[in-house]
Amino acid sequence: MRKINWLKSYQLRTTGVAVATAIFLTACASTPQIPAPTEQMAVSRAAINTASSAGGSEFAPVQLKSAIEKMDGAEHAMGAKNYGLARQLAEEAQVDAQLASAAAQAGKAQQAANALHEGDHVLRKEMDRKTNQ
Repeated sequence: MRKINWLKSYQLRTTGVAVATAIFLTACASTPQIPAPTEQMAVSRAAINTASSAGGSEFAPVQLKSAIEKMDGAEHAMGAKNYGLARQLAEEAQVDAQLASAAAQAGKAQQAANALHEGDHVLRKEMDRKTNQ
């Protein structure tokens, strides 16, 4: 009788493990696979290149550096097939790069305005000097 109880206990444990394994495998198989964010990665790289070309390293070095670091993280996540994290980091890199581009454009516009103001100031001085002669 003792052998029968042990046998039933063993059968129950084996059945329980088999059911748990089946549930686990079903859950894993039904988990939706996130596609590789290759398009987002390309868009983010292009945004970083644009920011760099626009003068981001001069006018917005912090934002550009942040974008580059996040892009490096996204590429690392892609290599590890962690596509959700890769997409998130690539999107953040794109936003940082766009901010760097905007800051660079604003910085260049400010420089141009300052140059015009200085030119105007020099012109006024020259006009005053000529009228006083």
